[in-house]
Amino acid sequence: MLKLDILVLPVHPDDAELGCAGTILKHIALGHKVGIADLTQGELGTRGTAEIRAQEAAKAAEILGLTVRENLCLPDGFFENTKEYQLKVIAAIRKYQPEIVITNAYHDRHPDHGRANELVEAACFLSGLRRIETVEDGQQQEPWRPTQVLHFIQDRYIKPDIIVDVTDYWDKKIESVYAYGSQFHNPDYNEDEPQTYISSPDFIDQVKGRGREFGKSINVKYGEGFTSRKILGVDDLFSLR
Repeated sequence: MLKLDILVLPVHPDDAELGCAGTILKHIALGHKVGIADLTQGELGTRGTAEIRAQEAAKAAEILGLTVRENLCLPDGFFENTKEYQLKVIAAIRKYQPEIVITNAYHDRHPDHGRANELVEAACFLSGLRRIETVEDGQQQEPWRPTQVLHFIQDRYIKPDIIVDVTDYWDKKIESVYAYGSQFHNPDYNEDEPQTYISSPDFIDQVKGRGREFGKSINVKYGEGFTSRKILGVDDLFSLR
């Protein structure tokens, strides 16, 4: 078993890079093991293909220094919060036994994001029930429930419950985003393909603007925001900014 400290469960390859790459990089630098299990291959994307995006995800994983990255191969656009797909996500959670899970926003421009949020939230709870049986490599998995489930903030603004200072890791975060040359503005990519909302040069500027906005909120240069359905606590008031 490969135990992770943090498991990111985003619905599309590149969601984690956009939403929490700075936080991933920071916690890896602090000595934590972090992995990503993308729910889908992003095969319905207007630009690129599932194969190209898999190559890009591997490149981004190398940039981030992940312990592991895999893809659960749920159907892009057509997965639901049902038993079939819950069991697939539960198996991934039990496989890596993370203390913290990070996933998509509560709601967003892309309907997959909110549905992924609901699916992962349900799977994190159900994963702790011993009467739900899952198997990995022929062995029955042990129940496991993460201590915390966080949601990164995507295209639509959602007021964060916490903001992580990622100033020192911002440039590397953007490098990991640009690993997806088929998806974001890239003059070297085949420009005969249709232009999309996220392939516009303005899109990355918006990502940077959001990072500056969250950073300003805690008096740093760049920040990444997260929400939690559970009330968050601290041990020491002096750890608050």
